[in-house]
Amino acid sequence: MEPLVILAVILAVVAVLAVVAGATLVSRRGRGESLEPPPDGDLDVVERPGPEARAPRKRAKPDDPGSLSEPEVEVIEPRGTMFGGTVEITGPELTDEEEAANIAAAEAAEAEWETDHGAGVEELVRPSFRDRLARARSAFSGYVGSIMSRSTIDAETWDDLEEALIRADVGIGTAQDLLESVRSTVKERGLTTPDELIEAVKEEMKARLAGPVDLAFADAPPTVWLFVGVNGVGKTTTIGKLGRRLADEDKRVVMAAGDTFRAAAAEQLSTWAERAGADIVRGAEGGDPSSIIFDAIASASAKGADVVLADTAGRLHTKSNLMDELGKVRRVADKGDGTVTEVLLVLDATTGQNGLQQARQFTEATDVTGVVLTKLDGSAKGGIVFAIRSELGIPIKLVGLGETAADLVDFDADEFVEALFSA
Repeated sequence: MEPLVILAVILAVVAVLAVVAGATLVSRRGRGESLEPPPDGDLDVVERPGPEARAPRKRAKPDDPGSLSEPEVEVIEPRGTMFGGTVEITGPELTDEEEAANIAAAEAAEAEWETDHGAGVEELVRPSFRDRLARARSAFSGYVGSIMSRSTIDAETWDDLEEALIRADVGIGTAQDLLESVRSTVKERGLTTPDELIEAVKEEMKARLAGPVDLAFADAPPTVWLFVGVNGVGKTTTIGKLGRRLADEDKRVVMAAGDTFRAAAAEQLSTWAERAGADIVRGAEGGDPSSIIFDAIASASAKGADVVLADTAGRLHTKSNLMDELGKVRRVADKGDGTVTEVLLVLDATTGQNGLQQARQFTEATDVTGVVLTKLDGSAKGGIVFAIRSELGIPIKLVGLGETAADLVDFDADEFVEALFSA
């Protein structure tokens, strides 16, 4: 071959190699990779707490899954549980300090999850009425502010007070009756300033709401508390929260799933019973609520339990036959080994004056001893407590101020009224 031809071929090969090298350099720069080789090869290094470096893992190229090279690993025995499952730690052997840190982190995550989901591991901390009654307070605040800005008590002052009470769902009759009593107080004491008037209103409200709030226990166990009300007011949830409280007081609780008609009511109560460490008695779907509650009382008596919390099927207060069935539940419960000391009517605070009508009907059917007012934190109609207490003479015993077990609290008339008028 001619020398010139050989030289041309060599130059062509060199040119091709130069083009390939240049393309590779551009490609690596486009991916943001360093041109300097890493000290230990092409590896991802994961930093972990501790004095020793951990063995890294080679990166697998997307187009070559078989190129992934796994280092030797040791499977550590399970060291705890998280979210109901077993925690397994894989990788190089850990130091004692790292192992303890991993266990602590897993336990903290589990506790946080259970707290967020109301699993009953957190300590119950009672919320304040003032913190939770923002909506109910808003019904009063504007009018109270207007009254306090005046220099004297006049006709407009009384009109503002009446409108504030009506907007808060105290009811027209109850509001007028309350203000008549306050007018008499103002006249008798010679009150002349808005400050004095507001204090007189608060005093009258507290007096009207006063009454027994403690739940009654039988002289000999088991004590039986029946929970009645229409569907959707929170009977089952109230039972679960109250069961948690009783368990914290070292009382043995049996829950009776007497609501056999609402889908998943028994399952919901079973979940609450598990959280509270309570026993539960349930029957077939659509079964007779009276027999289930009777069996629950018998079971509580045999086991030496302290309290039976009996759920009942939601009853429409406008249906006389359903209310008659509820009366039967009460009669059957009275025949058992326990003593019915409370029939608690659960009302949804957001229903307002409709709750008053429910209270009338349920009281006639079952001799209600107290009211549990749920969802009070989410309602501007907290004034319904005055109507229930004034017109029916039924004490408000428990109120719901939120979603967790801690948010079911004893009703406090003084704290409730002060919360309505606070800034």
